[in-house]
Amino acid sequence: MGLNKYQWGAIIAALLSPAVFFIAKGNTTTPSLQLPAQPKPSNNLKAFLIMIQYAEGTLGVNAYKTFYGGSLFHNLSRHPNRAITKGGYTSTAAGAYQILYRTWLEVQKTLNLPDFSPISQDRAAIELIRRRGALEDVLNGRFAAAIYKCRKEWASFPGAGYGQGERSVFSLTQVYQSAGGVMAA
Repeated sequence: MGLNKYQWGAIIAALLSPAVFFIAKGNTTTPSLQLPAQPKPSNNLKAFLIMIQYAEGTLGVNAYKTFYGGSLFHNLSRHPNRAITKGGYTSTAAGAYQILYRTWLEVQKTLNLPDFSPISQDRAAIELIRRRGALEDVLNGRFAAAIYKCRKEWASFPGAGYGQGERSVFSLTQVYQSAGGVMAA
């Protein structure tokens, strides 16, 4: 099953997102915006971040302002910490990467993130990938290994086991490659 025209449009919009563009270009001239444990971001990292947004159902122009369940918030000065119940689940997940409030507090403190802006959310997602031991896999195109290692971070990943909808490896691969990600040989 392929992606429809709306999903392709969302991928293109995400590719043009200022925060993803910032990371893809490796703009790390401001010390407070340095990426954790990663000297130069790659196209694989950008593609993996876009793929997470797709998997979590946030891909598109409102990705960074999306609550769990799909409604929007507008204040990006801090994580909204609002528990939303939908489909029998209650979650404080918010933003492009659907980061839980308690997880956000840990990562925000570790990275000294000033707000919940797109750049801060992207940096937090990269830190979560790193914490799962998958950053080198992402950078080197070891897609299956990275998905496996991150499956407990994002409920939408195959094998997450949280009882929520999990995306297929095939659909995640399509998005990743469409966003410029390259698989290791």
